[in-house]
Amino acid sequence: MPTLKEQFWDPVAGFGVTFRTMFKKVVTEQYPFDKKPTAPRFHGRHQLNRWPDGLEKCIGCELCAWACPADAIYVEGASNTEDERYSPGERYGRVYQINYLRCILCGLCIEACPTRALTMTNEYELADNNRADLIYEKQDLLAPLLPGMEQPPHPMLLGDDDGDYYRGNLRPRTAETHESEEHR
Repeated sequence: MPTLKEQFWDPVAGFGVTFRTMFKKVVTEQYPFDKKPTAPRFHGRHQLNRWPDGLEKCIGCELCAWACPADAIYVEGASNTEDERYSPGERYGRVYQINYLRCILCGLCIEACPTRALTMTNEYELADNNRADLIYEKQDLLAPLLPGMEQPPHPMLLGDDDGDYYRGNLRPRTAETHESEEHR
């Protein structure tokens, strides 16, 4: 036999949260028109970074693909040659894909990257109406060329060897070094 409390008080107590919030002011976000800034460390879309001369930081080691718990990253490395150099090291990422249908934006891939080639931006609008457009290729992920950068392939312009690049011992690019590189 139910008690008097179970019959009358318990059903009313279940609506306690509803009654408390019923008279509060409603907060409406005008999302598509008024976008709020994200937190500085927000994990959004990935970006493949470049060195100051335009060479890619990705060395095709595939550690990001191994670290991804959702198996959303595919990397195929290739060797640099003296005629075609895409990164300062021996290798570069010839094929780089991130499948945002699988990606859980956890950030484990950026933690695994030894050269800080892969970082995450604050861009969060990743929805699309076509599944094929949610598989980002290398050209979609590469950081844009800034003034003073050259489109790879080209020889290393800011250091004597790949160790200088990785240790940060980059010699500044002056007009004299630019002219000597053009005469090569």
